[in-house]
Amino acid sequence: MNGLIYRNLKIYFSDKSGIFFSLMGAMISFVLYLIFLSQNMINSWSSVPDAKLLLDPWLIGGTMTITAITTTLSSLSLMVQDREKNVVADLSLTDISFLGIQFSYLITAMIVGVVMQLIMYFMMGGYFLIADKSALNLQLLPQIIGIAILSSFIWTIFNLLLLSFAKKVDTLGKIATIVGTASGFLAGVYMPIGVLPTSVQNVMKYTPALYNTAMYRDILMKSQLQASFKNLPSTIANEFKETMGISVKLDQHVLTIQQDMLIIVAFAVVITLLVILISKISRRVVISKV
Repeated sequence: MNGLIYRNLKIYFSDKSGIFFSLMGAMISFVLYLIFLSQNMINSWSSVPDAKLLLDPWLIGGTMTITAITTTLSSLSLMVQDREKNVVADLSLTDISFLGIQFSYLITAMIVGVVMQLIMYFMMGGYFLIADKSALNLQLLPQIIGIAILSSFIWTIFNLLLLSFAKKVDTLGKIATIVGTASGFLAGVYMPIGVLPTSVQNVMKYTPALYNTAMYRDILMKSQLQASFKNLPSTIANEFKETMGISVKLDQHVLTIQQDMLIIVAFAVVITLLVILISKISRRVVISKV
């Protein structure tokens, strides 16, 4: 299986255009923020000291979620290509089990997701360090890596479920476009969740993206939130957190980062069970082609 993982990683990282397009959703959110969203948001929270220093890590948190979604999907596209070319059927004739073959795609996508999230973190953090003098706190790195691993896992199995229904390479571009566009909205990057209609907010709460982003933002913004709101009423701080998607509110309960994590784990369990069920059906199809 190690050989398959190495082969999959080599194919992904040797395709420079593929890497670029897998990061397209993340780069679009970054550019949109710089050109259109940044000043509007700063003006909206002009009463908050150092609003720009708050919004920089706010964007980084959301963009890292988008990166996890799109790069794991791009990595898993190799599975569809291999399926169409009957490579999976050929590999099943070797001493590697069908489950081992599927695991190789999953582990590859997780590695890609973690690596690309960290690359985006340092790229955006470096930019804001130069442009806005926004601190890049390396002490947060262990926590960021932990969330990146969890993010990669949930979005790998989510995309594995999604691509279980893709039989042709031609459909990959369409799926990637839809997912890339939707991820920016679901992660609350293109527009903060608090300014959206209640019905749209409810839809966002039924996906892991919002909770994934909330975890990142909680970690990245914690120290600056304390500094910016120390002389302001707690009601303003709570309003900011809920409006900007730093704290997710379910019914009347505001979730903690630990609860965000538990919800993502619950999503992961449900999606994993669905993937296992579909994998059994796919295995019969593959074996029938051997």
